[in-house]
Amino acid sequence: MKETFNLQDAISAIDEYGYEKKQTSGLELARNASQMKTYLKSLDYSLRRLTILQEVVNDLVDEEQLKKLQQEKIQTYKTKIINLSREYGISFDDVIQIMREQEITDKE
Repeated sequence: MKETFNLQDAISAIDEYGYEKKQTSGLELARNASQMKTYLKSLDYSLRRLTILQEVVNDLVDEEQLKKLQQEKIQTYKTKIINLSREYGISFDDVIQIMREQEITDKE
């Protein structure tokens, strides 16, 4: 019984290794830092190429963070308009129309 248990552990370990190897065969399949690191190491990039990759990844992260911030601000703005429409008992579109008219009046 003990031998069967050890054999089962060995089979599980081999299966897990195969699964891990399969998951790190491409960056698009990597789901965690360890898998990504394994894949990137397999590319055998020089320090120069890794530095360029780091700059590109940092730029992409900055772009995504900016997009997220913009979406949050837009959602906050929409929520404020919804609250105004409820407060004054008018529709969302009416609040927008009043804001447009106010903007035109302010420009003149």
